[in-house]
Amino acid sequence: MRVILSNILAIYRRELQSYFASPFAYAIAAVFWLLSGFFFVVILFGPEGLLAAVAQRDQAGITDPPVDVPYQFLNVFLGLLGSLALFLLPMLSMGLYSEERKRGTLELLATSPITNWAVAVGKLLGVLTFFITMLLPILLYESSLFIASNPAASLNVLFMGHLGLILMAAAVLSLGMFISSLTDSTILAAVLTFGLMLLLWVTDLIANGVGGSTGEAIAHLSLIKHYNDLSRGIFNTSSLVLYLSYILLGIFLTAQSIEALRFQRS
Repeated sequence: MRVILSNILAIYRRELQSYFASPFAYAIAAVFWLLSGFFFVVILFGPEGLLAAVAQRDQAGITDPPVDVPYQFLNVFLGLLGSLALFLLPMLSMGLYSEERKRGTLELLATSPITNWAVAVGKLLGVLTFFITMLLPILLYESSLFIASNPAASLNVLFMGHLGLILMAAAVLSLGMFISSLTDSTILAAVLTFGLMLLLWVTDLIANGVGGSTGEAIAHLSLIKHYNDLSRGIFNTSSLVLYLSYILLGIFLTAQSIEALRFQRS
């Protein structure tokens, strides 16, 4: 067990260093911060934003029901962040194995003593850590908003919503890692990952069209349904089980994909 953990840690450090040394990864982070900051300002301070709506209510003498600005802001903001992540996460996962194929180092990984599971877990933890790092500045000014509200809003909903975002990101990155292991084209890996995530994103619409017990089963696979629950502060074990299932599925399929490559090279 100690050897496996040390192998995972070695792959994790290697992968994380590659992201922090990549101009492309910084470009993705810059786009994420720019757009999220724009959404933050527009939702809160824009002409049609929440503060303007509350001011209009006050001028009209409407006080009932009271408006929970931090909670409503977080629902809208996290929904937009989730949509933004749908576009950006495939770009982070596309090079996890595709770049290894291009550089010719995938064969070394496939034939090394390190297990395929350890490599996949280390790579996933590395890219997920980079994504969490991207969230930290956003979490900081969201927390400032919650603390500055009068009365101060509970931070539980804030952390629950971001837990949902991290779990969803881990699921997307894990499945994207598997797709990246199938091709040496980073662009193709990104496009295929985006297509798969879009399918899982609109599963609710498919389920509504199917209806019945089959539709309910399909709806349970939806990424957005469980993400919306968590972003509202609603925690249930089914959401956790679903995201963990996607994460483990991606790791399992990736390990099998590399094992097939190892078999071909033997």
